[in-house]
Amino acid sequence: MAVTPGATDPNDLGRYFVERANAGDVEGLVALYERNAVLAFPEGTIATGHDEIRAVYRDFVASAPALSPGRQRPPLVSGDLALTATDLPNGAVTVEIAHRQPDGYWLWAVDQPTFIP
Repeated sequence: MAVTPGATDPNDLGRYFVERANAGDVEGLVALYERNAVLAFPEGTIATGHDEIRAVYRDFVASAPALSPGRQRPPLVSGDLALTATDLPNGAVTVEIAHRQPDGYWLWAVDQPTFIP
C-alpha cells in the first residue's frame, strides 16, 4: 500500500478529499479528520468521530461519485486553526475548520460540505 502524504497546507485536505473519494478510498478519507472530528453530511445529519465518519464515507463511495475539484479560497489561518472553503462546480460552497497537529500536518476538525447549497 502506498504511503499518502500528509497535508502540509490546510488546502491540501480539499485536494486529497477529491482524489481519495474518486479512488473509493474510505480509509484515506477518514484519515483527513481528527479522531473526534464532526462532519455535517449527508445534509441534516452529524457524524462525530472516525467510526461515524467512516460509515458515512462507505455509503458515499458506494455511489461511485465522480468529483471535480472546485476553486479553493485562500485559507484563513490563526495559529493552529484554519478556516477553509471551496466553491464547488455545482455552485455549492464547503466550509471546514482545519487544525494543525503536533507533527505539523493539518487535519479537519469540523467539516460542513454544503454550507451554501
